[in-house]
Amino acid sequence: MTDTRYEEENMSRRDKNKKKKSSLREMVEVIVTALVLAFLIKTFVVGNFWIPSESMVPTIEVNDKVIVTNFSYWFEGPERGDVIVFRYPLDTKKDYIKRCIGLPGETIEFQDSKLYVNGQMVEEPYLPEGLVFEDYGPIEVPEGQYFMCGDNRNHSSDSRVWGFVEKRLIIGKAQVIYWPFDRWSTL
Repeated sequence: MTDTRYEEENMSRRDKNKKKKSSLREMVEVIVTALVLAFLIKTFVVGNFWIPSESMVPTIEVNDKVIVTNFSYWFEGPERGDVIVFRYPLDTKKDYIKRCIGLPGETIEFQDSKLYVNGQMVEEPYLPEGLVFEDYGPIEVPEGQYFMCGDNRNHSSDSRVWGFVEKRLIIGKAQVIYWPFDRWSTL
């Protein structure tokens, strides 16, 4: 074999190895980029959450999955009636979902299974029909905190039990039930 032919075969092998390395490197870059983007989107844009309890029935059923927009409260705070996912104040490793019914500075009270905010009755059309629950309050919501309740008040551990939710613990606003498909709806 001549030196020239040996060099050509050697160069051909190097070119193939470069192509293999280039393809592998490209694949790794695509996977890493996809993982970073998925992390950023889940952290800052939207998340999905599985509902394990009946505290929000009938609005959200056990085993429903919801989409939550993490950016909803970057510039404004929650409003009364928003369904919110937040870190449980007594164990921030757990996430809870409840409805915001009390804003900072408001006085909350339950009398005869009705919600009163600052002495005015608030209609709650999302509650199960015929729901009867204990009186509570009055209690004032501190600044920078929120009062959360489940829609299924008799089966909900909420602010009546463990207190207020600080704004820093709020993850985002629940927007859509996406699973199961037959229950798809906006919240």
